[in-house]
Order: sequence, then structure tokens, then C-alpha cells
Amino acid sequence: MKKKSVEDPRFRVAKREAWIGVVLVLFNFIWWYSFAYGLGDGPVEEYNFIFGLPAWFFYSCVVGLIVMVVLVYITVKFFFKEVPFEEEGDRS
Repeated sequence: MKKKSVEDPRFRVAKREAWIGVVLVLFNFIWWYSFAYGLGDGPVEEYNFIFGLPAWFFYSCVVGLIVMVVLVYITVKFFFKEVPFEEEGDRS
């Protein structure tokens, strides 16, 4: 007889949170790439500047950092769960 293995519920939580992390990383890359190459594609003489920084850099790096910090905070606050490290049934 084969014994049916039961997956630890902590692994389900960890997989879900890992996928959320992957989505956040992909969003960050798309944000950065879109602004860096969307606004930064052209002669330097035509660049717009914000606070002394080129607009493409300001939006891709400065605003992108702020957006990602807020998104990560919201994600951790509302979507991540506290998971105990100990197994439920200690066999000691």
C-alpha cells in the first residue's frame, strides 16, 4: 500500500508568497524598463529634468523605488501570513 503524503500547509503559504514576490519583481522590472527606455530613448539635449535628474531616471529609479516600497508594505501587511517554524506535532 502506498501512503498518501500530506503536504504541510506552510508550504502552500510559502509558495503563494513566493509567487507574489515574483509578480512584484516583474512589475518592478516592467516599470523600470518602460520609463528608462521609454523616456530615455533620444538625444540628451532633448531630456526633461526633474530635481536635476533626467526624467527617465527620476521616474524609473526614484518614483519606482517609492512605488515598490509602498507595494511591498501593502503586500506584506495584507497578503502575507505569520507561519510558525515548528512542526505542529512535535515527536519528542
